[in-house]
Amino acid sequence: MAKHNELGKAGEQAAHDFLLSKGWIIREQNWRMGNLELDLVVEDPVNRVLHIVEVKTRTSIVGFDPLQAVNAKKRRNLFNAANGYVHCYRLNMGVTFDIVIVEGQPGQFNIHYIPNAFYPAVRTRR
Repeated sequence: MAKHNELGKAGEQAAHDFLLSKGWIIREQNWRMGNLELDLVVEDPVNRVLHIVEVKTRTSIVGFDPLQAVNAKKRRNLFNAANGYVHCYRLNMGVTFDIVIVEGQPGQFNIHYIPNAFYPAVRTRR
């Protein structure tokens, strides 16, 4: 496995563990619908909220803009995959789109959690 893939996998596991420590339930990791993927699908059982979590792992976040890393195309893919997930499991709960930034090296990660990092675009009629 390439070094950057190993870092990404370790970062995703660190994000997974961080979200578990909040008392949340990991429903899915790397859930796929066709060519679309959700890194983590997490449920907050207390507030009945489904968190669609995009994980970004970097050795350093100096000059790193997480919202730029999750560009418009990526957000659109996340919205479509999340919609598929909610319909597939017939869920009736709020959905948020969050980012977890994992910084550092395996065993020495810093976790930066950004709740409600972005929202689906709303289409209006003219």
